[in-house]
Parts: sequence; structure tokens; C-alpha cells
Amino acid sequence: MIAVGWAVVPRLFTAASPYEGDSDLSFAGPSLAHPFGTDRLGRDLFARAVYGAGTTLTATLVAVLIAFGVGTVIGLVAGYLGGAVDAATMRVIDVFLSIPSLLLAMVIVSVLGYSTDNIAIAVGISSIAAFARVMRAEVLTVASRDYVKAAYGVGVRRPAVVLRHVVPNSLNSVLALAALEVGTAILAVASLGFLGYGAPPPEPEWGLLVAEGRDYLAVHPYVSILPGLALALVVLSTHRISTSFRKDHAR
Repeated sequence: MIAVGWAVVPRLFTAASPYEGDSDLSFAGPSLAHPFGTDRLGRDLFARAVYGAGTTLTATLVAVLIAFGVGTVIGLVAGYLGGAVDAATMRVIDVFLSIPSLLLAMVIVSVLGYSTDNIAIAVGISSIAAFARVMRAEVLTVASRDYVKAAYGVGVRRPAVVLRHVVPNSLNSVLALAALEVGTAILAVASLGFLGYGAPPPEPEWGLLVAEGRDYLAVHPYVSILPGLALALVVLSTHRISTSFRKDHAR
């Protein structure tokens, strides 16, 4: 929740600018005035981490929505139509699943161009296969149940059966996967930002913050460690939330 607050209303958490620095405060250590210290340009690292939440979490949300939306539709179509459509679709999905998602995202960003928006698209595309596979499995299970067969028996048309019975009863597992994928997407977005595929300096972005301090780890380790620790805590928190979400849906 704190990270969401950082993304939505960063001014409530810090009055410092994420862009403006004071050369006299270059590499100032963590203090009450600068909880994360300052970087080589004297910029407040806590302010940059707070404002960077908006960039990273927005890209994460877009990525998960892309993966959820497209993957759900593909899995629904493949599972419900079956036959040659299902076989062909699943072979394509198997190919995507065989490629490491981060590597696939890197290739897609290289084609689209370096930016945070393109990172979001790339991470979303690289996660579609997982959602499609889960949705297909759920659709196959639901479509074979008695109440679906009964709906056909009383004359309900196929589109109505899909919308009223198949889709609502197939989404629980996909929603649980979406909750789990938030943490994975945050790491993927930050990793691509760390590698230089995302927002260029001086934009605040969590992966870029960690990357900017890697040359100073020996003498000023806090420059990378503290933003990285904040990133790790957010990912762990999303994992705990997703675990609770899955347990609630399993009951």
C-alpha cells in the first residue's frame, strides 16, 4: 500500500525534487533529511525512489493487463473451440513458454525501441502464454461440467453459455495468476530498466536507480542497496498478497 501511495501521491511522502540536486551534498549518507542518502549529483535518493514508483508500477500494471486480457481471450478461444484451433494455438503457446520471459521481453523491446512504455508492452507480451495456458485448462474443465451441458439441453445458445457460465467460472485461477504475476512483472520491468532498456536518465525508475549506483558500490553501497531493498520489499509484499488471494479463492 505504501508503494501505491508513492505512485499516486508522491508529494505526500517527500518534498524533495527527484531531478534537482545540490553538488555540495554529493554522496551524502543516509540521514533524517535524506533517508536514502544522495547520489553523485546530490539528488535525494528517497525522492527518486518515491517518484520512481509511479513509473515502475504503472508499467507493471499495463504489462499485467496486457497479459491478462490477451492471454484470457486466447485461452478461452482455444479451450472452447477445441480441435485444430486448440492444437495449433497450444503449439504456438508452447514455443513462447520455452523461451525465458526476460529474454523474450528484451528482444521485443529491442524491436520496439527503448522506453518504459515499450518495456510494459514487452513484459506483457512475454507473459501472455502463461495466462493462455491457465485459461484454456479452466475452460476445458468448466465446459465439461453438467450445468454447461444442461444449459445446452434447454436451448441456450453457445455465446450465452460462454458469457454466463464458462467465462465467470474460469476466471478464478486466472485472477490468482494475475495477482502472482504482479511481483514477477515488477522484477522484469526493473530488470530491463537496470539493463538500460527503459527510461533514460534523469527519469526516476527503480531499475535505473539501482544501475546508477553500481559503479560506487565499493565506497557508497547505499546508493544501490537502499533502492534495491525497497524494490525487494515491494515484490515480497505482492507475493504475500497474491498467496493470500489464491488461498481465498481455493476455499
